[in-house]
Amino acid sequence: MVLDVWKDLRRKKFAPVYLLYGTETFLINETKQLLMQNALTEEEADFNFSQYDLEETPVETVLEDVETLPFMGERRLVFMQNPFFLTAEKSRQKVEHDVKKLEHYISDPAPYSILVLTAPYEKLDERKKITKELKRKAVTVEAKKLGEHELKIWIRERAAASTVQIDENAIDLLLDLAGTNLMILTNEIDKMALYVDEEKRIDAATVEKLVAKSLEQNVFTLVDKVLQKNVEEAVGIFHELLRQNEEPIKILGVMASQVRLMYQVKEMAKQGYSQQKIAGALRIHPYRVKLALEKTGKFHEAELLRIINELADADYKIKTGQADKALTLELLLLKIER
Repeated sequence: MVLDVWKDLRRKKFAPVYLLYGTETFLINETKQLLMQNALTEEEADFNFSQYDLEETPVETVLEDVETLPFMGERRLVFMQNPFFLTAEKSRQKVEHDVKKLEHYISDPAPYSILVLTAPYEKLDERKKITKELKRKAVTVEAKKLGEHELKIWIRERAAASTVQIDENAIDLLLDLAGTNLMILTNEIDKMALYVDEEKRIDAATVEKLVAKSLEQNVFTLVDKVLQKNVEEAVGIFHELLRQNEEPIKILGVMASQVRLMYQVKEMAKQGYSQQKIAGALRIHPYRVKLALEKTGKFHEAELLRIINELADADYKIKTGQADKALTLELLLLKIER
């Protein structure tokens, strides 16, 4: 688990070889940053840190560097990026790699070096010997979307790194308002940590005051109000979005996407799919599945389908110039409410 690896790095407990793979770039970059901060001092980094792109440099050249004794320091830190030979895809690069030398190295790594392979790929080829050996002998970080439990732990630890505490209900509200993008969450936590510098505590009121709602979150709330038959508040949110210069056609598109998601989640849950499996099939964060399940529990599929059809009809009328954009969407909200 990536959070356990981060704890070891902060304690300056290092492994000789790391494999970082997956498409969650933030987690890969955060792991690399922690290695840089904890494995070397600034002065040591000048002499003992190297970074190579394996689409340009043969792996054996990198290993020569890794096996060189550190200068004016305890260890060397070497990043190897884009090890495409770990995937099933054929590279269009002209660089040839002696992968057997890498296999030999990871079986007996230099005690004074840290070698980090960064593979920003969704899948690795598990049939290849080098992939099997790396997964067996290296410390592996799979950079995938954090589950809800992991995400909440990460938020607490991110706040603690800024020497502040965050309340549990503040975490829930933060996720509701800002979503699950780690970069956005980092920016919001850092901003709130500065704001509560004296109190050293982020509560729900702080989140409500400082965290701006995204268009998606505002529309999610709007859809929720529509489904609750609270048309007055739904129209109020719509007018506020117009004041923020959001395009009605864009609002309509996000609404359609969210109602469609609710319908898909409800159907898959009815068929016995778990929250995690639904998230994997729809390629979304599990927390979004959880929210959708909470919202759709009391609605029939037929009702959600009716709303989807009415949204599609409004979209057609707007795009063919048959109706005013803002007026059409407002009338739609009034119609859906019935």
